[in-house]
Amino acid sequence: MSIHSSTPTLSPAGIAALEAINARSPKARPHEALPDVCPSRLPRHVAIIMDGNGRWANERQQPRMMGHRAGAKSVRSLMETVGELGIECVTLYSFSMDNWKRPQAEVEALMHLYLEYMSLERPALMDNNVRFRQIGRSADLPPIIQAGVAALEAATAHHTCATLCLAVNYGSRAEITDAARAIARQVVSGTLKPEDITEDTLSANLYAPDLPEPDLLIRTAGEMRLSNYLLWQISYAELYVTPTLWPDFGREQFLDSIREYARRSRRFGGLNTSAT
Repeated sequence: MSIHSSTPTLSPAGIAALEAINARSPKARPHEALPDVCPSRLPRHVAIIMDGNGRWANERQQPRMMGHRAGAKSVRSLMETVGELGIECVTLYSFSMDNWKRPQAEVEALMHLYLEYMSLERPALMDNNVRFRQIGRSADLPPIIQAGVAALEAATAHHTCATLCLAVNYGSRAEITDAARAIARQVVSGTLKPEDITEDTLSANLYAPDLPEPDLLIRTAGEMRLSNYLLWQISYAELYVTPTLWPDFGREQFLDSIREYARRSRRFGGLNTSAT
């Protein structure tokens, strides 16, 4: 059955959006998972600050690492829903540069959990045609982590349905600093004139310039701050803050965030030109 015949209630914009989504992700069924949201209103890129793992564990009188493990399970649930909706990219704030300040035992456990996650989730990434990416200062990570990331990125580099990007040893100010250094090297080498530097120049020198800028930034656990996360890229992103702790942020909570996003009018400094 064709898209047109099976979705008679969609507008022309919705049908066009659904066709584009299915061209990239044939199994996606956003009009079934979210029948109250037109596919043309879906975000391409969702960024998430996954906060509340420790509080979740404390509330249950469990070790903090149990909260992190529960949070890792929420990532799998999230990616299943992302596949249903045909969302193009998700970037997760997994380990900030400031997280090195945590107790050494917790940091080592988090690195071990990351290795375990990459191993356990590899079959799902392969089966669902999901590309894996990591952004951040990877050279400062343990060599075994660097090797695992490189292997998984290489194995999934040709995947096209969606991209799962993890921000690990990441800080937005560091990213912008690294971009400025790269641009300075180009100026010194004579390949770039200072007067030719534009916003696009800086964007092109960020960690993942091929990814679209986030349309929606979700923060769990109710904190009202950006925590040095994708500051350049989220200049026009819609913000969604929920008191739900990350391990409790499941399919229905994610769908609610998409509904809220779809209701908003994105003007980008101009008048309302949003599609219906």
